Amino acid sequence: MEKPVKDAGGGNGRAEGKDGRATVNRRDFLRGVAVVGGAALLGAPSDAEALHDLTGWPDRMGMLTDLTECVGCRTCESACNAANGLPAPEVPFDEKSVFEKKRRPTASAYTVVNRYGSANGSGNPVYRKVQCNHCEEPSCASACPVHAYTKTPEGPVLYNQDVCFGCRYCMIACPYYAPAYDYESALEPKVVKCTMCHGRIKAGVIPACAENCPVGAITFGKREKLLKIARDRIRKSPDRYVDQIYGEVEAGGTSWLYLSGVPFGQLDYPTNLPRKPIVENTKGFLSAVPLVFTLWPALLGLCYTANRNKEEKG
Repeated sequence: MEKPVKDAGGGNGRAEGKDGRATVNRRDFLRGVAVVGGAALLGAPSDAEALHDLTGWPDRMGMLTDLTECVGCRTCESACNAANGLPAPEVPFDEKSVFEKKRRPTASAYTVVNRYGSANGSGNPVYRKVQCNHCEEPSCASACPVHAYTKTPEGPVLYNQDVCFGCRYCMIACPYYAPAYDYESALEPKVVKCTMCHGRIKAGVIPACAENCPVGAITFGKREKLLKIARDRIRKSPDRYVDQIYGEVEAGGTSWLYLSGVPFGQLDYPTNLPRKPIVENTKGFLSAVPLVFTLWPALLGLCYTANRNKEEKG
């Protein structure tokens, strides 16, 4: 399976010591504090705010998940982990006990599948695939004070770890609770989420989950075409689907769309989201947060790293 290229970033601009660990000198420390402080004080508009009046990039891509087709095999999870170089899970992909509790994406699983009760008394469970929905106008980008998120013309919303300082405002702003913090990376702030296999898309290869789904429950294509496909399925099989395409208008719309045979609220989808983008509610978020809380995560991390290197040299 083709492994996607890294979507954001490059060198981290840090020198390495003889043991391969990053070193921070006084000049680097002060520069880091200045950068973080400047971002917090300026409160510059984020990339997402610039998209407020955008109706969508032309020919942007998307995904359509038909929950009536999903059988809960978790092949999408396995394919995602393989494509992104993620570790094998503690619970094997063919182990059904994982469905005993509802899961969210983590640093080691960009997508997960949850199981819900039978649909309309049929006795068959309903499975829901969970991952970043790649909003048309992402609130994570609007809330980020250092512009770590970008809505690409291809459709995916990408995260740049090189500029992130770990404030986690994106996690608060996301209505779908998609971003996950990598707590194993304490000194290198890192938020992780689905990239919709942006590297594969750029290379002309479809996302791994869609490519490997054995029942064709995940369709990749241009968002406008996917909406037509979804409407056509509802029209042809009104008894099979609820009359709603989730993600078409919720919070301004998402690149990931869904069809279901039961009301989306029964599957833990947020059903109280406005039709307008949530960026209107998040763009002023940072101004209400005291400066000390904005600086604190970065200051602690820089101090710890500087002190540790000093002790090692001592």
